[in-house]
Amino acid sequence: MFRNQYDTDVTTWSPQGRLFQVEYAMEAVKQGSCAVGLKSDTHVVLATLKRSESELSSFQRKVFKVDDHMGIAISGLTADGRVLCKYMRNECLNHRYIYESAMPVGRLVRQVADKHQVSTQRSWKRPFGVGLLVAGYDSAGARLFNTCPSGNSFEYKAMAIGARAQAAKTYLERQYETFPAATLDELIRHGLKAISACLQDAELSSSNCSIAIVGKDTTFAVLEEEALQPFIDAVKEEDVPMAAEPEAAAPPEEGAPAEGEAPEAGGLEPPAPDAMEQ
Repeated sequence: MFRNQYDTDVTTWSPQGRLFQVEYAMEAVKQGSCAVGLKSDTHVVLATLKRSESELSSFQRKVFKVDDHMGIAISGLTADGRVLCKYMRNECLNHRYIYESAMPVGRLVRQVADKHQVSTQRSWKRPFGVGLLVAGYDSAGARLFNTCPSGNSFEYKAMAIGARAQAAKTYLERQYETFPAATLDELIRHGLKAISACLQDAELSSSNCSIAIVGKDTTFAVLEEEALQPFIDAVKEEDVPMAAEPEAAAPPEEGAPAEGEAPEAGGLEPPAPDAMEQ
């Protein structure tokens, strides 16, 4: 993806005021497997697709627990995501040790965004090639954030990142008004429907996706394999169209014989006799 002489260093500005290396890192997020996040008034749900290198390898995890009240879903370079996850875990441990309370989600997201931003103005570093969906529950309620390699962070009601994320965003934009009052089970089904829209040539199954939940009176937990299968079955049942009812047979026309009955003998006029030859 070499463009010009302005993309060889992360600290080099182009004449248009762009940092191409940062844009390339953001492109790495778009190439990663899709991750979806959505929240209600009491819970947050993360849904991710897992990729495998081949049929012989296992699927790569995209959801990580940070603390009992917080977790992340990643899209992009998984190794970079693990580094940021380790940093977030250390910050939560330090905060709990000093203040004896859970770290506010928004504060930790700002610190992660600052860590992203530092990598965009150091010539000996490269930007993190990963985007995070941060889900948590604190004194402010259910929270969902998205961080970007450029150092930006935003709070969302629902968000999707990664490859073919636009299909998931379209679904979320149509349904987001129902999310605040949704139950946890309904929120999980919405997440599975959104993530299934990003699949191209595969079918949604418990082996290639995972769900994470956190919320009021609910510690962060990841649902995979057997725990996730009932929700996938429920989504597939909802997607199956109902069999069309057979059309009622049209009533016979007036004067026409009913089905299975022979025409009456007197009901038909005899053919006209042929004209006599002169």
